[in-house]
Amino acid sequence: MTESMKKILILSAVALLCSCHSSKLEISGRLVGHEQKMLYVEHSRPGQSSTTDSIRLDETGSYRLTLREAAADPELYLLRCGAEQVPLLLQAGDRVEVNSLGSITHNYTVEGSDESALLREFYSHYTNQLQQLDRLAALHARSSGKEQQRVMEEYAELFRQTKRDQLRFVVENKASLAAIYALYQRLPGDSYLFNSESDVIYYRTVAEAVAESYPESSYVKALQREIERMEQQQQLLSNVKEASFPDLELSDMYGKRVRLSSLEGQVILLDFWSAQLGNSNALNAELKKSYEKYHDRGFEIYQVAVDISKALWINTVQEQQLPWISVSDLQGENSIACRLYQVSKLPMNFLIDRSGEIVGQNLYGEALDRKIDSLL
Repeated sequence: MTESMKKILILSAVALLCSCHSSKLEISGRLVGHEQKMLYVEHSRPGQSSTTDSIRLDETGSYRLTLREAAADPELYLLRCGAEQVPLLLQAGDRVEVNSLGSITHNYTVEGSDESALLREFYSHYTNQLQQLDRLAALHARSSGKEQQRVMEEYAELFRQTKRDQLRFVVENKASLAAIYALYQRLPGDSYLFNSESDVIYYRTVAEAVAESYPESSYVKALQREIERMEQQQQLLSNVKEASFPDLELSDMYGKRVRLSSLEGQVILLDFWSAQLGNSNALNAELKKSYEKYHDRGFEIYQVAVDISKALWINTVQEQQLPWISVSDLQGENSIACRLYQVSKLPMNFLIDRSGEIVGQNLYGEALDRKIDSLL
């Protein structure tokens, strides 16, 4: 082998090595059929998002962008053109082509990135369903009577189908970063993708699967932190069940755990008070009258003491001879019960009917009696 050939081979090897470790990525393509001429690239990491580049489309809608200092693992980039956007999962060395005809969001194609192509499979279907939901919502607002009822039922069925499709994509593609993106998408007015008690199972399944391919990914680490937060919340709310009202399980003064839901079928007054309040004697004396009047007909009081002194609480209950269920976790204002019911002042109460629906709040004296009488 001649010296010149050796040099050529060495230079080729160096060039190949450099290309393998390149921190650049390229995005190019053609966007046709809309009025917007500026294309923006937004880089979205957990907890932060910033516009990294922009370019003016030429007269044919073509563009070419080179982004520097891209990460080794795929990260989320958003191509924005006016009000429309395309999500991409890109990494250093990618050469991606994104084209569209008409609506960018609904009609784009992507080549050169497996994760981005998989994300498109979810995103295009999901946004089409969102568009249909918006159409039905607008139609519902314009209609009335039987037509409005029909539209509402159609909306509800499409809403459920969209969630089922979202769940199916996440489960079938749990080892992809696209699954993490899909996991966090929320429908209008929707707080949870899955059943709230088992959310963490699906999140953990995705996190473990994706971590095998991208152990250093910031998105995996963010998901793991979210799982920790969910598990802590689940532990705090372990006594809360799916119901019309948030369930509680607190200890009475003898240490016996009593569930609020154990009173279902009765009319329940959930009452928050504090033994430290100077007016507790007068308030409880008034409640005693209502209790004596309606208890035998199916009325019960579940009274939560927002206190930290066990001795003060028990002495007050005994001195005032309170006949109903008295409970406390002795956490004061930090009580999980206060957080669940968003108790902002004391006293505060909630009236729950026989079917488990909260039908009144902060009712006292004659107003409370009238409401209890109507429910019984």
